[in-house]
Amino acid sequence: MALVPCQVLRAAILLSYCSILCNYKAIDMPAHQTYGGSWKFLTFIDLVIQAVFFGICVLTDLSSLLTRGNDSQEQERQLKKLISLRDWMMAVLAFPVGVFVVTMFWSIYIYDRELVYPKLLDNFIPAWLNHGMHTTVLPFVLIEMRTTHHQYPSRSCGLAAVCTFAVGYILWVCWIHHVTGVWVYPLLEHLSPGVKIIFFAAVTIIINVFYLVGEVLNNYIWDTQKCIEEGKEKPKSE
Repeated sequence: MALVPCQVLRAAILLSYCSILCNYKAIDMPAHQTYGGSWKFLTFIDLVIQAVFFGICVLTDLSSLLTRGNDSQEQERQLKKLISLRDWMMAVLAFPVGVFVVTMFWSIYIYDRELVYPKLLDNFIPAWLNHGMHTTVLPFVLIEMRTTHHQYPSRSCGLAAVCTFAVGYILWVCWIHHVTGVWVYPLLEHLSPGVKIIFFAAVTIIINVFYLVGEVLNNYIWDTQKCIEEGKEKPKSE
């Protein structure tokens, strides 16, 4: 895909996330006024992650255009740092957290929506905004993976970073319960302490699996693309 269409696409996705965040924050929900505010929900944290990630993508595109044809080594060095940050965010946060939010939300929603998204929320959150938070995240991140090759970190460093994020959020959820006496997600109210530990461990494993899926998918897409390009360049035998 050509560079300019990719730039426009990323800019459009960034604007859509900004719109979703602004509309979500404008909703006057009781949960926003309690301890932790919107930051206690993984969905909101993921929206911020996606918005920041695509913001970095757009900034990288702009920097790449501005430095094209420029022989400044300092600008090249800064651009490489920006690309490294973009790739790291894609690998460790944007893909695994985004896919986790979409798959977990809709899996639990289909089983029993009251465990994760009570009907009461329909009075506050319109359907289009719900899909903006819990559905479009997946195609957006897949589009980005398809249009741009991302250099993944070493597997040990990547998995360590993903585990740190997962454990950090779990501790944050437990701290909120310690302070308020209420679990962020109704599902946790129905689990015994032992089952909660198993559930949290399973969640950590799942998000690590999604990291590995992202790494494999990224390599498959771009190894396949490379083979196609090499095949086109190879001269036909007489």
